[in-house]
Amino acid sequence: MSFEQYRFKEFIYKALNDLKFQKPTPIQEEVIPLILNNKSVIGQSETGSGKTHAFLLPLFNKIEPSINKVQLVVTSPTRELAKQLYDVASQISGFSDVPFKIRLYVGGKDRERELEWLNHNQPDIVIGTPGRVWDLAIKERKLLVHQAKYFIVDEADMTLDTGFLKEIDSIASTMVKDLQMCVFSATIPEQLKPFLRKYMENPESVNLTKFNATPVKLEHFLIKTKYKDKYNLLLKVMSSINPYLCFIFANTKKEVIDIANFLRSSNYQVGEIHGDLESRERAKMMRDVRELKYTYVVATDIASRGIDIEGISHIINFSLPADSGFYIHRAGRTSRKNTTGIVISLYDLDDDTYLQKLENKNIKFEYKEIKDNQFVEAKDRNFRKKYVKEIDNKKKVIVTKPKKVSPNYKKKMKEQVDIQKKSYEPRKYKK
Repeated sequence: MSFEQYRFKEFIYKALNDLKFQKPTPIQEEVIPLILNNKSVIGQSETGSGKTHAFLLPLFNKIEPSINKVQLVVTSPTRELAKQLYDVASQISGFSDVPFKIRLYVGGKDRERELEWLNHNQPDIVIGTPGRVWDLAIKERKLLVHQAKYFIVDEADMTLDTGFLKEIDSIASTMVKDLQMCVFSATIPEQLKPFLRKYMENPESVNLTKFNATPVKLEHFLIKTKYKDKYNLLLKVMSSINPYLCFIFANTKKEVIDIANFLRSSNYQVGEIHGDLESRERAKMMRDVRELKYTYVVATDIASRGIDIEGISHIINFSLPADSGFYIHRAGRTSRKNTTGIVISLYDLDDDTYLQKLENKNIKFEYKEIKDNQFVEAKDRNFRKKYVKEIDNKKKVIVTKPKKVSPNYKKKMKEQVDIQKKSYEPRKYKK
């Protein structure tokens, strides 16, 4: 299939040629016709699947440039994600004879200047974080989003996690009744469903994560910590790989800072990304990462949600995230655009239930340990359970109940079971 089937406006094909996009991705094949046919959509797909162009291409085909009226609103939960969307939209708009007025509304920008501009202008396309869009549209009533016919909520599950669903609700409630809304999310949590029912009547659902929650060319390694020093184990992992770019994920800002300081003390030059960085510091760090000034970057989950950084070859989970959905987002930073990638996670026995949830999502783990700076096969976490089950089955075969029970049957049976159990006990097994 090709993009020609959609009969886009000419400037869109020029933008696609500039990007060297030859055919639509699976999510684009599913979503583009629905949006062109005025359908509201709930879309789920793995990260790096092309969902941004899946909604921007058909919507650019539907809206008119420079009519001084808000036609499309796109929200994204972080300023970095919003900036990425803005850059994609600007690239498409750049090939139109009449440019679209696209405004980016995120924290860290000059709010007063934006309010002054809105006194005399309205953008065609609004892209921003929910908090800043709500501030300008609902609180200040300067950004006239009530005129918009199209509303995109990107990374909806993260929008819920970051507490912005109330702002999204307020924005949507001001819009036209025949609003065409599209919601994109890697997962659809239960808490999100009432919002979807409120604003989306008979939406089309597109779920491409049913069979592969993460990219198919992605390998997932598990390394058991055995409650040892994780910092030194991390050094062993790093000495066993040769990454183009590696992200090391931790769960808290403090953990990220501690890991980064430890690695610097071990003569590694590392970047760090977390919520305590100010807007300018985060922007500079993202530029440095994209310019490959670092081979290793330590980050919280703020960097795991949709941020498109080329060339990430390895992910190391120093700490497994509390929510299994965040594992999927972290893993999605690598193996993008059909390339290979490796996710290496440090785990302990009490992570069993968590890992089982991921295996139920068709994620296949390989168990590894490190010897001589190389990954070698290791026993999986269920080895002990399998061994004990095997012993129990053998005992059942060997120790059978006689047809006639003697008076001292129970005592003799117990003695026989104990003898058989000892004979099959693993002598060299260590917990």
